[in-house]
Amino acid sequence: MTDMDITLHASFLPHNDPEAALAFYRDALGFEVRNDVGYEGMRWITVGPVDQPGTSLVLTPPGADPGITDDERRVIAEMMAKGTYGGTVLATADVDATFETLQAADVVEVVQEPTDQPYGVRDCAVRDPSGNMIRIQQVK
Repeated sequence: MTDMDITLHASFLPHNDPEAALAFYRDALGFEVRNDVGYEGMRWITVGPVDQPGTSLVLTPPGADPGITDDERRVIAEMMAKGTYGGTVLATADVDATFETLQAADVVEVVQEPTDQPYGVRDCAVRDPSGNMIRIQQVK
């Protein structure tokens, strides 16, 4: 087995409203905006935790790939609306406080309040303004 030095650099989530995405990721979660690029009426926004400059989420326009058909774009939009297209898991030292902050910001749909799971973690689940499932786990 080879000893490899690999880290997570970027992950991609779709967004359908750049300003609502910024209200969630920047304003409510406190992520910094690292890049905000527009092209032909679309925006790609890169955000990430201030203290983790090497880890980012790239918020992308859904179906921006020119190889995707109109039918596929429709399916992507439907899946985003149901919250079944994109998602990620974040971590925090205090999931209850993070959940309260997000709930007070009124920019998420609550899926699950903070709960002790039978598999050993305490977490909550929300949907961002584009419908992406965001699970937040408490780390010790």
